[in-house]
Amino acid sequence: MAGNTFGRIFKLTSFGESHGRGVGGILEGVKPGLELDMDFIQQELDRRRPGQSKITTPRDEKDRVEFLSGVMDGKATGTPLAFAIWNKDQKSNDYDNLKDLYRPSHADYTYDAKYGIRDHRGGGRSSARETIARVVAGAIAKLMLKETGVDITAFVSQVGELIMEEVPADLSAIESTPVRCPDTTMAERMIDYIDKIRQEKDSVGGVVSCVIRNAPAGLGDPVFEKLHAVLGQAMLSINAVKGFEYGLGFKASSMRGSQHNDEFYTEAGKVKTRTNRSGGVQGGISNGEEILFRVAFKPVATILKDQNTVDKSGNEVVMKARGRHDPCVVPRAVPIVEAMAAMVIVDAWLMNKTYQ
Repeated sequence: MAGNTFGRIFKLTSFGESHGRGVGGILEGVKPGLELDMDFIQQELDRRRPGQSKITTPRDEKDRVEFLSGVMDGKATGTPLAFAIWNKDQKSNDYDNLKDLYRPSHADYTYDAKYGIRDHRGGGRSSARETIARVVAGAIAKLMLKETGVDITAFVSQVGELIMEEVPADLSAIESTPVRCPDTTMAERMIDYIDKIRQEKDSVGGVVSCVIRNAPAGLGDPVFEKLHAVLGQAMLSINAVKGFEYGLGFKASSMRGSQHNDEFYTEAGKVKTRTNRSGGVQGGISNGEEILFRVAFKPVATILKDQNTVDKSGNEVVMKARGRHDPCVVPRAVPIVEAMAAMVIVDAWLMNKTYQ
């Protein structure tokens, strides 16, 4: 199975399955001497882990990371940093009835079609549990970014048809609610709605928005390694993601150039733009303004309602799913979006250092 590595200099190779012994990764490009703040890394993992509230899966995993190499006296040595998070609360028997069935909108059929074998226990490699490795790598990327002043903040801006129209300037309330929406009034509505969906044994999608502040101009490369293209690849590689847009995104397609262009001016000798419809990226390279993008997540594919499907022999059957699943993935996806964004920015920053 190819496609398990992301990045050019700051490079993560992840491994593991949902119901195997554990998940983890090998991380290259970590700055030698970087102090690995374990409290911060664990805090990031805690934001992603299951069992946080009534609107997430009740699977009880503490997700404690164990570093196996690349660390001495709490600091990175610069050699490959290997780590693992051991699975503790998997209940594989919940999936025994799905061994020969293809779950609708899941990776079961496509994995069988490509490899001729699949791990039916929680989806195996296609499970969102794989994203734990990304959160660890993203936390380390954030630690490396501290010296640059770059700040990456993601939040839930939409659940189903509930949309936060205005992004508040103050994003400090994001972690104050389990849905991670900075508008506390909208957050309460979202929580009630997700809980209602959960009680109906269904699921619902949503949108995670992200703002990257204080990124310098000049990050990214022309043509195939455009900054927004790599961000798009990073976000679209996350489980359940169906869409990515930066700046005004699809809205720009209905505008005129005179309406969309960001005019330049100078302030204290620094080049700036009067508007930021480009989302902080022009020509595939950051322009020094805030980098803004949105990530659309589909409803979780596994729901506890009966669904029509087929088995491996082609027989039409009714599927009765069991197990513990999120009714809405977006609250737990927030730290994953931040982690992937941090990895992209660190990698672009390191690429710039090789040029200069």
